[in-house]
Amino acid sequence: MDDTRNRILDVGRDLLGTNPDAGMADIAAAAGVVRRTVYGHFPARSDLIRTLAERAAEEITDAVQDVDTADVPADAAWAEFVARVWPLAHRYRVLLALRRGEQGDEIHALLASVDRTLADLVRRGQEEGAFGQHLPALVLGQLAYSAVFTIADIHRADGTLDVRAATITSLLTLGVPGSRAISLAERSTAH
Repeated sequence: MDDTRNRILDVGRDLLGTNPDAGMADIAAAAGVVRRTVYGHFPARSDLIRTLAERAAEEITDAVQDVDTADVPADAAWAEFVARVWPLAHRYRVLLALRRGEQGDEIHALLASVDRTLADLVRRGQEEGAFGQHLPALVLGQLAYSAVFTIADIHRADGTLDVRAATITSLLTLGVPGSRAISLAERSTAH
């Protein structure tokens, strides 16, 4: 039962990642089950999306909490965060598209703790002088975070961009000078 549910979630995540408008019938066909099985686990498409968002929020929160931010500069902590979240960005990039859809408020709420944690890191970086102050910390953090997911989406499509590009781009978005962004990207992606 759990295997089938997890397969539906995995297939749903992948299918919605390529086609955010995919329906339950599409997900059932891709998972190799009948529609009734999908509806048995997820009574509505919104339930499936909510479960995907919950799973993403939990995994991304774990990745954020795994970054040691206490004794490192904020820009180095951000680079480490990108390195840790990169594999998840491939899996959950669909949430960016769905966040703008009919379930956007619910997805925003589920990811609010991630947004706040990253905003706190950005605020600290602004106070340290490492990040720009051209936008409020919450907005700047979301822009930089979104850049990672956008690059992950492009990477999946053609493989030309990688975690290094995502790290550099997000750091540049935060206002980190180019040479420092490159150095941090090389350090964080080397391990």
